[in-house]
Amino acid sequence: MPTEKLLQLKNISVHYGGVKALDGVDVYLDEGEIVVLIGPNGAGKSTILKTIFGLAPIDSGEVLWHEKKIRPVSYEVVHLGVAFVPQGRRVFTHLTVEENLEIGGFIVKNKKEIKRRIEEVIEIFPALKQKRRAKSGTLSGGQQQMLALARGLMTDPKVLLLDEPSLGLAPKIVKEVFAKIKEINERHKTAIMIVEHNIKSLLDIANRAYVLDKGKVAYEGPAHTLHNSNILEKIFLGK
Repeated sequence: MPTEKLLQLKNISVHYGGVKALDGVDVYLDEGEIVVLIGPNGAGKSTILKTIFGLAPIDSGEVLWHEKKIRPVSYEVVHLGVAFVPQGRRVFTHLTVEENLEIGGFIVKNKKEIKRRIEEVIEIFPALKQKRRAKSGTLSGGQQQMLALARGLMTDPKVLLLDEPSLGLAPKIVKEVFAKIKEINERHKTAIMIVEHNIKSLLDIANRAYVLDKGKVAYEGPAHTLHNSNILEKIFLGK
């Protein structure tokens, strides 16, 4: 018997003005897996995340949550169990690490529960634990990215959408960020869909990969098979 898919985009098309950002795209994410979206700039990778989170205008197609059709609206999607960490480490620099985390848990009405979640989340990020009272503007780029991830976990999501988490980070820090992503996935069984340019390091922790080109899916399969495939050269270098 086929298992129920956690999250699915079926035949999705999205336009921005006259530009077709997605053209009949099918992607899915299963419970507990890490899926990576790869492709050149403008291929439609970030638009897939925005479509799921209700930030892109859908022309046609369906978004399914546990096989049931939904109309993605950001605050409703959060209540379903989806968190989105956009690119650019958008932390509130004038607020402390702890205050940033409190804002991340905005849907949790119980103050005790928010405190409990802050303690749980901060355990995963020792660097933040030491700086919980510090203004987040004083953190390094890597620590701000960790804070953005930690804030995304405050709603205890079933699905975490990550847009370019390694952007602008030094290679050593990228390794740490990816290790944390894997830890979140294993510890909380969180399903993660991640848009990334830093492909090599990510293929080692991802289960499946989609390669996008000009708004369409050019390849879908196990992530590790891309190590020996020429599909990336074809699409990125036009060979």
